[in-house]
Amino acid sequence: MSGDNPRWTRANLALAVFALNPAFMGGIRVCARSGPVRDRFMDGLTGAASGWAVRRIHPNIGDHALLGGVDLSATLAKGCLVRTRGVLADPAVLVLPMAERTPASLAGRLAGALDRDRGLALVALDEGIKPDEVMPSALADRMALHLDLSDLPLGAAPEMRFDLADLKDARALLPWVILSESAISELVQVAHQLGVQSLRAPLLALAVARASAALSGAREVESPDLVTAVELVLVPRATQLPAAPEEQEDDTPPLGPEGPKDNESPDLDPPKMLPQEILLKAVRAILPPDILARMEAGRTTRAAQGTAGSGVWKKGNRRGRPMPSRPGSPSSEARIDLVGTLRAAAPWQPLRRRAKGVKNGLHIRAGDIRLRQFEERSDRAIIFVVDASGSAALARLAEAKGAVEILLSDAYARRDYVAMIAFRGVGAAVLLPPTRSLVQTKRRLCALPGGGGTPLASGLMASLDLAALARVKGMTPSIALLTDGRANVALDGRGDRAQAVEDARQMGRLLRAQGVPGLVIDMGHRPATALKSLASAMAMPYLALPRADAQALSAAVGATLEPI
Repeated sequence: MSGDNPRWTRANLALAVFALNPAFMGGIRVCARSGPVRDRFMDGLTGAASGWAVRRIHPNIGDHALLGGVDLSATLAKGCLVRTRGVLADPAVLVLPMAERTPASLAGRLAGALDRDRGLALVALDEGIKPDEVMPSALADRMALHLDLSDLPLGAAPEMRFDLADLKDARALLPWVILSESAISELVQVAHQLGVQSLRAPLLALAVARASAALSGAREVESPDLVTAVELVLVPRATQLPAAPEEQEDDTPPLGPEGPKDNESPDLDPPKMLPQEILLKAVRAILPPDILARMEAGRTTRAAQGTAGSGVWKKGNRRGRPMPSRPGSPSSEARIDLVGTLRAAAPWQPLRRRAKGVKNGLHIRAGDIRLRQFEERSDRAIIFVVDASGSAALARLAEAKGAVEILLSDAYARRDYVAMIAFRGVGAAVLLPPTRSLVQTKRRLCALPGGGGTPLASGLMASLDLAALARVKGMTPSIALLTDGRANVALDGRGDRAQAVEDARQMGRLLRAQGVPGLVIDMGHRPATALKSLASAMAMPYLALPRADAQALSAAVGATLEPI
């Protein structure tokens, strides 16, 4: 179990720990794209988990295969109800590829099965590239071991070999390994230092520490085992850097020539370094150099999820991700699920045949009919609402044009539409309806005059109308407002600053009531308190970018309105 690369060494150690009791560990989360390195890891898993059934499941697995149900062919053949056993019925190590695409329904069922201690363990292969492509936290929280094998060269990942006899001995020793109260306290304190919020994490870390001690043949957890637990369980969950231990001054008075007093006893052994300090030093050595960037990416993703700025999941009858069928009446827009209908009718066939006085035939009733259901993500429309007033309007419009073009370059991959509204003078105009055409965008934005008043309320009203139109077309609208916040034109066109501010607040409250998410970007030379207050009224994040170029603006909008 050796390798020159520290990540591969940790992977070997994680598999050995996992093999002692997979169900006790919950599972392993492996962040890696499909390739020879991941295949070699899976080969090592098969060898280490000898004696455990390894079953592969799909993120779109249905409830019938997962939980069991009616065996249609056997039921019809025997004339009595015959049920099948689902994947979760027997102890096994479940391998879940494309874990970042796991729907919430499947995540809940798997999490419940892991909590019920049915002898199940999960190996989740997280293949996500972007920060928003991550597996559900409900599953990740229940898996003790988290590994990152992305970008690991094949030369640094030699074939894994495990001594099954040693694993068997360690498995027999594991129930007898004990934990001291100080070890438990130290792991909990280290988890707190790393900002780990989950209460499961310290418990899983203790399980890994006991397994590490069993692998070394010890009956009590020692400091190296705690370091292993921190390395494999707590560090991947870290949300902050641990604080450096403060040096404490030695307040012990020096001994006089007469030695210690009668009521004092001298220390026979020099004081040892606290294990917690050792653990924190080990943590700082283990943390990757880009840990701060990873933490920031995690915060950005969580903020983006809070804004709900991506296309939402919606149910349909024609296309999308298949869902369990539902009872209903067939129509021109709803298709019958033949297998689901037969499965619902099969248990009742003996009773219906006896009621009809016949021995053969299939009796289908209206209550048996099941209709197909699909789930798809709607398209997203980002509506730029740009302030075109004042002397700095040209600079702001140039930045907005560049940001729109940058976002459009990735529109086809993310199914995004982009729209633009400019407000100046006494009103607002829709310059660009929702589109993914880069040519049309450049043509519409090639010339736009600037100057005049700031009818902020009119711009918000136009964005409200455009958002409603986008929803009618099946899109999920998000708004990016670019302004300096100095509204001075009311909705009726009068130059009344107080009324203009009040009208803008009213439009902001309407946007909030309609549930339109977005982002307010302050492009003024100095952050405006009034604009920050407006963003709060609209329930949108506020971002001050006084000197942002097109690239920075696009990055800010993309990070805040990133798909869920």
